[in-house]
Amino acid sequence: MPTLDSYLFFNGDCAEAMRFYHQVLGGELEPMLKYGDAPESMPCPAGSGDRIMHACLALDGRMLMASDAPAGEEGARGGFAVALQYPQAAQAQRAFDALAAGGTVTMPMQKTFWTDSFGMVTDRFGTPWMVGGGAVPR
Repeated sequence: MPTLDSYLFFNGDCAEAMRFYHQVLGGELEPMLKYGDAPESMPCPAGSGDRIMHACLALDGRMLMASDAPAGEEGARGGFAVALQYPQAAQAQRAFDALAAGGTVTMPMQKTFWTDSFGMVTDRFGTPWMVGGGAVPR
């Protein structure tokens, strides 16, 4: 059975974003690889040496992976959200509040018909999150 994990793209702030996600979510942040660290057989795109080519946050058997676009190839992101589900509403609220700092809340945390607590926020790096916590009504 395949696994399905998320991969995010940033425009030069991947390292900062991944350190922030590590602080908020925990897990293990693996060493980040820069474009400039690549072997000579894989030329570094001009102006991209300090940008992140690959980063990974391992969390409870899953991975949140990310990279920066090479310099000059930055683009808009859209059409996705990272879903984050906690067993307890209080845990979800703590993560939501941390992700919302400097970001934009699009739906405040609240009780819904599908879970005890749910909210949506776009963090300061432009990543949209859907955060839920607690029991799912049956």
